[in-house]
Amino acid sequence: MKASRHLSDFDKMRSSLSPPARLLSFACTVLPCFLFASTLAVAAEQSPPSLELSRPVRSWEFLPVVGMRAGLLGNESGEVEAWVYPLKIFRSFHVTFHVDGRAVPAESLARTLIAHPESATLVYAGDNFSVRETLFVPVHEPGAMILLDVETEQPLEIEAAFVADFQLEWPAALAGTFLNWDESQHAFVFGEERKKFYAIVGSPSGSGARLAYQTNYSSDNESSLRLGVTSKGRASKIIVLAASTQGLADAQANYQHLATSYPDLLRDSAQYYRDYLHRTLNLTVPDSQLQQAYDWSRISTIQGLVANPDLGTGLVAGYRTSGTGQRPGFAWYFGRDSFWTSFALNSIGDFATTRTALEFIAKFQRDDGKIPHEISQGASFVDWFKDYPYGYASADATPLYLIATNDYVSRSGDLDFARQKWDSLWKAYQFMRSTYDAQNFPQNFGFGHGWVEGGPLLPVKTEFYQSGLGLEALRALANLAKLTGKDDVGKDLQAAFDRQKPVFNQSFWSPEKKAFAFALDQQNRRVDELTVLTTVPMWFGVTDEDKSQATIRQLADADLQTDWGTRIISNRSSIYNGSGYHFGSVWPLFTGWASVGEYRYHQPLRAYTNLRSNALLALDGSLGHITEVLSGDYYQPLSTSSPHQIWSAAMVISPILRGMLGLGSDAQSHTVTLTPHIPPDWRSFSLDNLRVGSTIVALSYQRAPGVLTLDVKRTGSDCTFDFNPAFSLRTSVAAVELNGRSLPFRAAASASDQHVAIRFPLTQTTSRLRIRLKNDFGVSLSNKLPTLGSASAGLRVLSETWNSARTQLTLSLSGLAGKTYELYIWNPSQVASVKGANLGAAGQDLAKLVVEFPSADAESYVHQDIVLNFARPR
Repeated sequence: MKASRHLSDFDKMRSSLSPPARLLSFACTVLPCFLFASTLAVAAEQSPPSLELSRPVRSWEFLPVVGMRAGLLGNESGEVEAWVYPLKIFRSFHVTFHVDGRAVPAESLARTLIAHPESATLVYAGDNFSVRETLFVPVHEPGAMILLDVETEQPLEIEAAFVADFQLEWPAALAGTFLNWDESQHAFVFGEERKKFYAIVGSPSGSGARLAYQTNYSSDNESSLRLGVTSKGRASKIIVLAASTQGLADAQANYQHLATSYPDLLRDSAQYYRDYLHRTLNLTVPDSQLQQAYDWSRISTIQGLVANPDLGTGLVAGYRTSGTGQRPGFAWYFGRDSFWTSFALNSIGDFATTRTALEFIAKFQRDDGKIPHEISQGASFVDWFKDYPYGYASADATPLYLIATNDYVSRSGDLDFARQKWDSLWKAYQFMRSTYDAQNFPQNFGFGHGWVEGGPLLPVKTEFYQSGLGLEALRALANLAKLTGKDDVGKDLQAAFDRQKPVFNQSFWSPEKKAFAFALDQQNRRVDELTVLTTVPMWFGVTDEDKSQATIRQLADADLQTDWGTRIISNRSSIYNGSGYHFGSVWPLFTGWASVGEYRYHQPLRAYTNLRSNALLALDGSLGHITEVLSGDYYQPLSTSSPHQIWSAAMVISPILRGMLGLGSDAQSHTVTLTPHIPPDWRSFSLDNLRVGSTIVALSYQRAPGVLTLDVKRTGSDCTFDFNPAFSLRTSVAAVELNGRSLPFRAAASASDQHVAIRFPLTQTTSRLRIRLKNDFGVSLSNKLPTLGSASAGLRVLSETWNSARTQLTLSLSGLAGKTYELYIWNPSQVASVKGANLGAAGQDLAKLVVEFPSADAESYVHQDIVLNFARPR
């Protein structure tokens, strides 16, 4: 191969970027992208660069490239299936290189994967040739392209083969399908006897077509075409696929458009994602891996937006190959998935997508008010809601609809939406009321499943999860009533919430387990199974703080916590199975719930561990995406997992913004809230493009020994800023100044930290807040993922307990016997002595705290306390 770098068509598209973006793009190709995370953020306002991730090929790993109307779903060996919704076109697509009298399968030469939001490139390398195969799906078009850039020293021809699988998405089906070769178009034509559904797959250089056949004596299910010989040097080939549900002429028009406009479409799609990052909330953090994961999760989440030609546009749940079937993971519409994802979309300011998702689900609301659970992309071709049991299977989608609508309206200020949907919201509430038992708990049994759909945790009458959602739905609807001028209704609903909250907290509390119970059974007895599902009501703050703190401590130990997230139940449970979908596995969704709940109840060490566990998954599985579910025993996704799951990506965004930053906004009161639990080893972070009505806010946070500085920039009308940063119980606040003038504040302590409450108006374009501190102190822990297939081995922080004089801190830890771990201490000069660990040399205000767990006969988790002694606070 020649030493000079081959400039492919794909590279030429990227060369059209502005000089700063082009430089960053090249740098990310040559060096690990995380080195440039902060640079990317700085350049965002000029011309946001395209994200890029790259690594050696993992042949088994899922590889999705999706747009709103089509998707290429495959693996990193280059095997792909194609969808133009709601049609599946083919499966088992692969290429073969014909060179030097040999037919070399491309998968044997796959070396490197390069992922961008709009495309993915596989680099194949032979002895004297290289081929870059770029899978590309335009954002808004009903089709896809495969670009092949060749550099060779001897004649080479590419053959592309596939198995035709022209069908509608499950559970619909086409009968009488056919496949022909059209020489004039250099393309295969897929059709069916009614002449409504068509697809075209071909290439301007395509020839030598081979059609699948079946006879009495032999058969071959593969079809293929050749793309023309490259004698020597460089050449580019393209394969185009398009489809239509409106007949052959429309399919041909789509095909011609894609074939002639793909350079513009590639540029436009890359720009679409850059613009999306630019217009949603930008965050710059010192944790480079977290930075990458946040940016990619914004992309991964919006890629759940799918436009179906018959049903409309909404959020699907996720993607996986369908193989010989017609179910591409969960690439159809789900109610509760959309609602949980909407919280992340609202947090980053993508209110348009949230409204689209809410309107889509609401239009399928049942006459009695129940909200749908799932809607297949093939639903318009069958009697989905009558003949199939899935449409309204869940009970939790209905309260989540009320909660999600309130979150959207409160943050966006879209009161018109609340008014338009009031009848729908009220019907949903009436359906909920029809399911209440004598204690006013919404029932699962007989009305639809709660979170748990099957397995040994059932049957129950009502889950803590479900009843917590029902409680929060009361408060949500009360607020929506108030916002829409229905004050009497709002007061009645708020009063119902106030009456129900103590009943809820008491009924599910297990004094024996010192934790909230999983559920109440049909005899109203507690089902005292310890579960991460209890953190959902904590997310919304409807649980008592002391009970929440106690439950979180139970959830933090190694029987529930893995290095890659939180198990649904303890591995000590008699019904636990590490592969159990609802009785042992780890869902990033659960881990995100736990993180937000832990931050709300002032447990930042555990919350940050869960946050990072989710974030790191985005960089280690299907690149840029997060899987649906992992084993509870070993770091590995379940074999049936959907590898690009939308709400899993949302559970990177929400724990960062709603959890760690405590970032909220209220468009009606024009208020921004920031309640950060920042890791003590972070000296800074910044964010911009925070939208509060017509106002846009940017802020920069800087922390040094003795002082915290917050710079706030406002564009638009005035608003109010509520700042409530967390500090250790040992820290004292000497003064607070706004633009050089003293400002009043209030300190409020919890069992494990304190928050300094400061409210000030943003009446100036720029404002600077300074908090002067004494005895500032903190402990931090930065976890990492284990090697694929490994069991958990990381450190668990169970609790942090201060004595009344704030001269002693006890850290209760859980770790593997015989293993050594490291934590970090902020401002270590305050520590007089340590028991149970060694304090390393301090450097730049940080020091290592090294903990060695004693060896034992068996490799198992054991508990150990560390005691840090301080001088009396000055």
